[in-house]
Amino acid sequence: MKILIVENEVYLAQSISTKLLEAGYTCEIVTNIKDALKNDKYDAVLLSTNISGQNFYPIIEKHKNSIIILLISYISSDTILNPIKAGASDYIQKPFMIEELLRKLQHLQLHKKLLGENKMLNDYTINLFLSKKPKENISKKITSPLLITSSLQTYADALVFNYVKEFGEQFNFISLSSDNALDKIAKSDPHELIYIVNLQEIKNSEKSKIFNIIDNKRVIISSTNLNEEAPYETICISSSDNFFEKIDILTVDDYVKSVLTHFQDKLPDTELAKKLGMSRKSLWERRKRYGIKKK
Repeated sequence: MKILIVENEVYLAQSISTKLLEAGYTCEIVTNIKDALKNDKYDAVLLSTNISGQNFYPIIEKHKNSIIILLISYISSDTILNPIKAGASDYIQKPFMIEELLRKLQHLQLHKKLLGENKMLNDYTINLFLSKKPKENISKKITSPLLITSSLQTYADALVFNYVKEFGEQFNFISLSSDNALDKIAKSDPHELIYIVNLQEIKNSEKSKIFNIIDNKRVIISSTNLNEEAPYETICISSSDNFFEKIDILTVDDYVKSVLTHFQDKLPDTELAKKLGMSRKSLWERRKRYGIKKK
């Protein structure tokens, strides 16, 4: 991490630099605003607000994409409030312990990293899910369990992400195929929203346990079995007339599951098994494994 120290008290600046070098940082010291406005880029800037007769705001503007910690002698609007409004990250009051400065640097570095990751994931999510604009919608804030059935998981995901965007919610994501999924659900805060997926992978005999756990929680639970049944309000996402119009690249199991879901009421088992390249017995076994009821 490369740090610029802007401080006219040379002894203090050198003392800070020595401690930061020992902690593994690279430091450069300048004692005036002019030198601080060179073209060099820094990960962080330690900016003294009491450089006599010099306007330090151009430094904040130039290094606005860096971490900026104000080194202040006293607390006032001029030393803290206005500079932070202009883009500074935080402040520390002189005299200070170097450990406190290191803690702030590490905290702000992590915060900046998480903000970048969050923006990346948010942009990806918007492109992947929110642009799908499903016809169905969740019209009110979730207060009790809601079941979503859809032929593809991404359809349910798009519906849920549109919901959290509209209502300003966040959710705790849990997949029923993960270890300790039931413990995670049971230990979750009853006031937080939980999004649970892969209900279709659970045996029918085990589903009652899940329903008992989520009964008094704010839960959206999804299944790719369109015939899934649960004692809750259900939204069934209708698929496109063209089965392959928006379909993702699927695993063999997911492909067979999707074909069964879409075509079992249109084709007899003999023809369906033939098109899938399997026997009627294998077809029956797959249907039982996926929990798909024959219409």
